[in-house]
Amino acid sequence: MPKSEEQLSLFSQRFNWSFANLFVDRPAPGMQLYDRALLFSVLSLIGFGFVMVMSASMPEAQSLTGNPFHFVWRHGAYLVGCGLIAAVVLQIEMRHWQNFSPFLLLIVAIMLVAVLFVGTTVNGATRWLAIGPVRIQVAEIAKFVFAIYMAGYLVRRHQEIRENAKGFYKPIAVFAVYAILILMQPDLGTVVVLFVGTVGLLFLAGARLLDFFALILTGVIAFVALVLLEPYRMRRVTSFLDPWQDPFGSGYQLTQSLMAYGRGDWFGQGLGNSIQKLEYLPEAHTDFIFAVIGEELGFVGIIVVLAVLLFVALRAIKLGHMCLSLERAFDGYLAYGIGIWICFQTVVNVGASIGMLPTKGLTLPFISYGGSSLWVMTAAAMMLIRIDHERRLSVIQAIEGRGPK
Repeated sequence: MPKSEEQLSLFSQRFNWSFANLFVDRPAPGMQLYDRALLFSVLSLIGFGFVMVMSASMPEAQSLTGNPFHFVWRHGAYLVGCGLIAAVVLQIEMRHWQNFSPFLLLIVAIMLVAVLFVGTTVNGATRWLAIGPVRIQVAEIAKFVFAIYMAGYLVRRHQEIRENAKGFYKPIAVFAVYAILILMQPDLGTVVVLFVGTVGLLFLAGARLLDFFALILTGVIAFVALVLLEPYRMRRVTSFLDPWQDPFGSGYQLTQSLMAYGRGDWFGQGLGNSIQKLEYLPEAHTDFIFAVIGEELGFVGIIVVLAVLLFVALRAIKLGHMCLSLERAFDGYLAYGIGIWICFQTVVNVGASIGMLPTKGLTLPFISYGGSSLWVMTAAAMMLIRIDHERRLSVIQAIEGRGPK
């Protein structure tokens, strides 16, 4: 291998189970080999999430298990898993993800089918697949894998998508299969996230406006129909429109969440001083952890958290634009997809907790308690780091190639 290529090699061909290589600056013409700001932002969100899960979960853990640190220890174990996942994802070249995207899609589809037959049921929903002592929410993995599949499809069929309705509706058919399997769990929130990500990527790929608007209209009609056909979804919508009409019934969760925000004021009650987490607010450490953040850290605290999440999402979208300008289409579309996913899921989670959107049961990225969500989000974030690393290497190699021989 030439000396210049050795200097540019941040990741070896063999697995290296540490982050040491990631933090080593190699000789390069004034360029870092990874996005430090993005990495620091993601690690900050994960660390902050651990602190808030510790604060929000103790009362419920004490009530359920007699051990206030029950969820804290479990979340700590999830963080160990995050480290292992990050170490693996950072080593895999993006071309491998592109080559194996159809196989990953098939494997996850089989797992979604398996959930329906041997899945674990919690709170009336069968969404988890037990693999030994670990429970995995397959729908979370589906978000990640579907983004990879869509990026690969857009590269393979880019011209067909622009010119032919057949190319546009092929991925929609695949989405429909995934949507049916996930709705049978049931999990409408994940289906909405997949739909928005699919529509967003097709739009960015230059799909014809007629096909695009037809898809949007179909999606809206299907969503309304799904809400009307299930009484519990209809109750969520009506309680979202006027939670105070039934504050101790269907509107209980939202009214308690709004009380938490009201108590938070500008600077909050202080870390650990939330009252709503004392078993007044259901799911305080998962779906409604943002309400606890608002109560304890106030308006200033939630603005800072939202700013960091927005930074991560915009960084991903900017990375997608830069990759497309370098003709790294798969990397660019995948970065776009991850950015749309993080942004939309944050909007839905926060919107549900403040009463702007119906409750969908989606976690707050990097912060909420839950192993599957945290692991998948970590994998997505590390994939962004890897995409950016390969982009920077390509730029450096292009500069060196134009230099004097």
